[in-house]
This record gives sequence, C-alpha cells and structure tokens, in this order.
Amino acid sequence: MSDVRFTKDHEWIRVEGDLGTVGITDYAQHQLGDIVFVDLPEPGRDLAQGGEAAVVESVKAASEVYTPVAGTVTENNDALADQPALVNQSPEDGAWFFRLRLADPAQLAGLMDRAAYDEYVKGLE
Repeated sequence: MSDVRFTKDHEWIRVEGDLGTVGITDYAQHQLGDIVFVDLPEPGRDLAQGGEAAVVESVKAASEVYTPVAGTVTENNDALADQPALVNQSPEDGAWFFRLRLADPAQLAGLMDRAAYDEYVKGLE
C-alpha cells in the first residue's frame, strides 16, 4: 500500500516500503503554466530534506523542486526530458520526477496528507 504526502512547496511523495516517488502537485503545475523543460537529479545523488532536487521551467518562470525527505536518488523519469509537458497532463501520476531510497522515514510525519494539503491550498486562493 502506498502513502502520499505533500509539502507546502507543492511537492508530493508516494511512499512504498523504503522508496519514495516525488513530483509536483496539480496546483503547482497550474501556477507554472506550460512546462517546457525539466532538470532532474542523477541516480546516486544524496538529497537533504528540503534541499533543491530538480528544476522546472515553464513559459512563465523557472522553479526549484525540493526534496520532501532525505534520501538517495535511485531513478529519474527519463520521459520528462523528451516530453516535459507530461507534467501538465499528469502531475500527480505519470509525470513523477524521481525516486529515492528514504534515509529517515520518520521525516514523513512532518508532511501533510491529502486533506491537509487541499485545505492548505484553499487558503492560498
């Protein structure tokens, strides 16, 4: 069973065992507009919780993507290199950015569940 958590910076992480899949939320992709480029972390890279992991560029702006929890990148979504617009089409599913092996699963406790995140976003509108 997977568990999805969210950050105030609009990243999500879907956890299965000791692996997490990370991407940006639907709210984030709407704010960015049409995505034209995604720069992803290389496998083997160690990431600190809250540290910069990736960059997303849209027709409006460039934005950093931060790591919800610390870990080591195991894989990135190569499809985004050729088709960055997938982020606009499927931000919380097929257009994940990278996977990592969690360094400290206890860090997940500081993240929001879907209900809390949806409430947070309502406060931004």
